[in-house]
Amino acid sequence: MKKYFILPLLFVFVVGLSAPLVFSQTTGTVKGVCKDLDGKPIAGATVEWTGVETGHKYTIKTDKNGNYFSLGVIPGKYNVKLIKDGKEIFHFNNVPVSLDELIQDFDLKKEQATPPSGLTAEQAKAAQEQREKAQKEQNTVKALNDKLTEANADVDTGDYDKAIAALTAANEIDATRDLIWFKLADAYRLSAPKQTDPDEKKKRYEMAAADYQKAIDIRKTSDQAQKDPENNKKFAAYYNNLAEAYSKANKIDDAIANYNQAAQLDPTLAATYYFNEGAVLTNVGRADDAIAAFDKVIVADPTKALAYYWKGINLIGKETVDKDNKTIVPPGTAEAFQKYLELAPNGPMAQTAKDMLAQIGSTVETGYGSPTKKKPVKK
Repeated sequence: MKKYFILPLLFVFVVGLSAPLVFSQTTGTVKGVCKDLDGKPIAGATVEWTGVETGHKYTIKTDKNGNYFSLGVIPGKYNVKLIKDGKEIFHFNNVPVSLDELIQDFDLKKEQATPPSGLTAEQAKAAQEQREKAQKEQNTVKALNDKLTEANADVDTGDYDKAIAALTAANEIDATRDLIWFKLADAYRLSAPKQTDPDEKKKRYEMAAADYQKAIDIRKTSDQAQKDPENNKKFAAYYNNLAEAYSKANKIDDAIANYNQAAQLDPTLAATYYFNEGAVLTNVGRADDAIAAFDKVIVADPTKALAYYWKGINLIGKETVDKDNKTIVPPGTAEAFQKYLELAPNGPMAQTAKDMLAQIGSTVETGYGSPTKKKPVKK
């Protein structure tokens, strides 16, 4: 039985584009280019113009070349901030806007050497420290992305030990990134089946579980994660893969608890997570619990054909024999296989479903939508 797992994208940066409107000549124009301490363009940043007297705010995105532009700015004095990834990098105060075009560049290398007018020495020092902190963060993210790229390439070629080494090195750079721990856990989990030593195999699943939990714990305390509109979806993926590691380590109850957590966090994929739960329970022979899990799949997605099939398999496993040596199957068994055939008449389990119906002496529906057309299955 194949199980499917949800994996997050790495560091996807979305650059918003703003289309300027046409205004009358009672407003001005602002534009500029933003460069970092190395003189490189700062793409995907926000330039925020806030009126000193009015409080009116204009938010403008930089393009891939670090340029920004906006029409329709009401004349007056403005405080201007350059913001990247939610953090202020630099600002100017009391910048005058008139009806003419105003060029206000952000050149951090130049500003580092020459503190902007209107700032005290203490403010200039604080601004420089903030720029240095932003630059350090930028360097850290680049180093981490390089390690992630390296690890992804290793995973693609099946060299999980090299991926583990790259991700471990990434954690030595910065151990506070949940995505690094998640990917490291994935590498341990995927490497485990390749181990010939049972103790090493068990150890790797345990390492995977520990690292998934570390990723979850870090993400729970991340302010940035809480602002991510995809936060619950990513959390669900973490819990799903943690459940898989627990199931492979024979910690079934822990696995089930985490599959349930994943389903609650992301209802759009609840059917997938409950199906994984049902698969684990089927594999360990917990038929009643497996049936309950597949029932949850059916509630979440009534069109998921395999949920009906595996519910039927678990039901037929509970068949009994009466005193007359007649086989008694639980109620709903035939209906489960029939529903599978209705949804997937040519599905991979279609013949097996028909065989199961024959085994319990039921019939196969051959014309769904036409209840009168039934064909007995030969025994």
